Amino acid sequence: MSKEHVVETDVLVIGGGLAGCFAAIKAKEQGVDVTLVDKGYVSKSGSSIWPHTYSVFNPEWGHKLDDWMDHINTGGEYLNNRVWTEIIFKESYARYQDLVSYGVEFRKDENGKLYRWKMAPQRACESLEFHIVAGERRAKSLILRKQALKSGVKIMDRIMITDLLQQDGRVIGVVGFSIDSGDLYIFKAKATVISAGAAAFKPSGWPISELTGDGMAMAYRANAELLGCEFIDTHNTWAENPAYGFPAIMRASPGRLLNAEGEELKLYPGRLRSYSLNVEFEAHAGRLPLIWEVDADSKVAGLKDRRLPVVGGSVGGMAVHTAEGIWPINTKCGTTLPGLYAAGDSCGTRQVCAVYSGVGFAFAGASVTGTRAGLSAAEYASQTEKPTIDEKDLARLKKVTLEPFERKGGFSPKWVIQVLQNILFPYYILYIKHGDRLKATLTLVEFLKDHLVPKLIAKDLHELRLAHETKNMVLNAEMRLRSSLFRTESRGCHYREDYPRRDDPNWLAWVKLKEEKGKMKLWKEPIPNEWWPDLSKPYEERYPVRFPGE
Repeated sequence: MSKEHVVETDVLVIGGGLAGCFAAIKAKEQGVDVTLVDKGYVSKSGSSIWPHTYSVFNPEWGHKLDDWMDHINTGGEYLNNRVWTEIIFKESYARYQDLVSYGVEFRKDENGKLYRWKMAPQRACESLEFHIVAGERRAKSLILRKQALKSGVKIMDRIMITDLLQQDGRVIGVVGFSIDSGDLYIFKAKATVISAGAAAFKPSGWPISELTGDGMAMAYRANAELLGCEFIDTHNTWAENPAYGFPAIMRASPGRLLNAEGEELKLYPGRLRSYSLNVEFEAHAGRLPLIWEVDADSKVAGLKDRRLPVVGGSVGGMAVHTAEGIWPINTKCGTTLPGLYAAGDSCGTRQVCAVYSGVGFAFAGASVTGTRAGLSAAEYASQTEKPTIDEKDLARLKKVTLEPFERKGGFSPKWVIQVLQNILFPYYILYIKHGDRLKATLTLVEFLKDHLVPKLIAKDLHELRLAHETKNMVLNAEMRLRSSLFRTESRGCHYREDYPRRDDPNWLAWVKLKEEKGKMKLWKEPIPNEWWPDLSKPYEERYPVRFPGE
């Protein structure tokens, strides 16, 4: 029988990546008790060890806000939330200064000046690069953990949070279990911040296999509003070493991207090669493999072959950063559930939205929303009475948490994950979409949800974690498929063969969803008219990037 532990805190932060650490540190600086929980190891989980660039806006460096905003407004195909885009730009420099004060080093040139990497000659935006040499990335990621501990944050590693506790619609804590001991943990919190990262389906490429949409899933089950699940990230990578940062090679290694017929693929105007659907379109046309032919004068060390095979979809269904997430009802990162805040990729700020049109924006967004969520949660907690937990609801969630252990027979989560991946990973499901294929896939995912997930079994604690991750991934798969079906147009990283054009002004809107009477309800949230493109201009001027079929 598992032991039970009750932990009381003012602010609980779920997820110890970049946003979670910022939220915990900033909340603690307000003088409240803060507990930071992660199912892995705080500061080394999710995408927290992956970034190496940080987009910093600073007028003193010659940056012009209008230019930066125009870059995102047009690159994101007009669906970014301009309020959040501007907030993140304006506050990025202060967060950069925080990082420097914590001990993060940024790359400098031979004259000791910051290395500012311009994303392309025609682009207004720039990013700073961390000072990272071989073997140092993981050491650098520990800096935020050390700062959190220095601030007095209580860190609890390897605890899987399964569900939110509520009282009269207000979030008052969570239920979870230790991955090491199996002990149950009940956290009572005046305010809770979800910063559990994005949702993917355990891809073999890129180190994000623990990003299984846990935060979005638990928020959905608690009846929060979510959005943006149709814009799928299109990271490319190197086929022979898919967990390596192939786009970084492409930046550092002058060369050409060629298809199987030897044709060079040009950059789509206004987008980075690694975030467009080049690979998927070429695959659909039968022109694979793609090869990045590195120029002979490339100075990148370790390249044994000058012709590198390129693959797409390496992030396995993860959405464009912050295009999806829990809906923030204000600029304080509050959600539709009182007492619940969201940060980082768990917070649907839509700072870039339809296309990830830059480098370093995700890290900037994580630090800014983490800070805002932490400050707001601390303020809320300081004005809120200690919560009282409904014992009946607690008993229900405890049973749900340990249920896979109780079953004598059922389905292995490893097998269900494999089935889910086989359904979703072909390029023609989540990347090159069609209504008929989406409906067929949704039928299979609904079967997994209704028949296999309720019968998941766990023989050990590792499988218990996998069982909950599997349940969350299946739910997130349904969100992606339903959102993709609902948006009957193509825009950015959402491409529908049966609707290959942008549909203005009908789809100048976000797709929101929530649970209602046991069903997933979807609806449009129109963007403000003043954010629309100039509809008097021809379509080709508004959208210079062409989709196949237009």
